[in-house]
Amino acid sequence: MAHIIVVGNEKGGAGKSTMSMHIATALARMGHRVGTLDLDVRQKSLGRYLDNRKAYLEKNGVDLPSPSYMDLPEVDQSELAPGENVNDHRLSRAVAELEKTSDFIVIDCPGSHTRLAQVAHSLADTLVTPLNDSFVDFDLLARVDSDGEKILGPSVYSEMVWSARQLRAQAGLAPIDWVVLRNRMGAQQMVNKAKMEKAIDRLSKRIGFRVAPGFSERVIFRELFPRGLTLLDLKDMGVKQLNISNVAARQELRDLIKALKLPDVDVKF
Repeated sequence: MAHIIVVGNEKGGAGKSTMSMHIATALARMGHRVGTLDLDVRQKSLGRYLDNRKAYLEKNGVDLPSPSYMDLPEVDQSELAPGENVNDHRLSRAVAELEKTSDFIVIDCPGSHTRLAQVAHSLADTLVTPLNDSFVDFDLLARVDSDGEKILGPSVYSEMVWSARQLRAQAGLAPIDWVVLRNRMGAQQMVNKAKMEKAIDRLSKRIGFRVAPGFSERVIFRELFPRGLTLLDLKDMGVKQLNISNVAARQELRDLIKALKLPDVDVKF
């Protein structure tokens, strides 16, 4: 069976699609077969990222390792038994199809609570949750006091992950390896930044996730999207000398893939 990596939280703008694209493409470049799904059926940021990649590579006559992508299949309501949810079947059929040809399946979730995202979390072998370095995003995981020091209790997203863990346990599946990333980090050392670090470390022990390094805020990520490229593709596309920021970004990606501890993945880039 393919190892399923779900990239999700319930807030937009945290960099989920960029993270999904870089994880999927890094694995493909290391020789693994990777399938992808985009559960944001309205925006389809990951789907458009991969469409951009296909068009750009064809235009330039270049063949680079790439993940495969498929849209969720349509399901006729008449095929469903009473009480069955059509989105459950759409997702299960897509995963079953991708598993035939994939070592890994990367699922990019929308920045909101949907039935598709809820089911995807229960399928996750590895769950990657990027957060902006802000207590606005942290509030999805836990409620804190006005000083940002004391954790008052888990919040909506943590409760959803807990439910997904229970479903997996009932099905006799391995526990979800939940990894939380502080993403889109600024270079400045601020009091709020230090408070976030302490709060996430405390919460990780309380509700059971690992903390891994995310990506810093960099212009390069916005520039790569229209061409469908990732940090690892730049040299293949003629960039002979990476600037200091791009070298640092590649190192962040390398550190992330290592931190995920995915099965049979030897990070060499």
